[in-house]
Amino acid sequence: MTRLRVAFIGLVVGIGAGLLYGWVIRPLSYIDTAPDSLRADFQTDYVLMVAEVYGADGELDLAVRRLASLGPTPPDQIVVSALEYALKNDFGPGDLALLNQVLLDLRTFLPTPEIPGP
Repeated sequence: MTRLRVAFIGLVVGIGAGLLYGWVIRPLSYIDTAPDSLRADFQTDYVLMVAEVYGADGELDLAVRRLASLGPTPPDQIVVSALEYALKNDFGPGDLALLNQVLLDLRTFLPTPEIPGP
């Protein structure tokens, strides 16, 4: 019975020390993570921010590059997903209009050809 009690106390102390170390002494912190690791709501916010910047500067090439940071999915599909999420979660009409405008422009977008190297 004594060995079982010592093992139980050791287990409780070990778990407590692990939790203390992981939560207080050295908690995990994410720094400079990629946007594709965000939850769907934050990805939608990211797409909306890209749409707002695009609405201000009109740089569709830059908007496409920013959307590409959300993964290998084509940019127009990323905006479609964000627009669906925005509709389900009652985003404002201004936000929906921005997302819709980016989507329309992406559907008619022809990427700038790259200049070949020597």
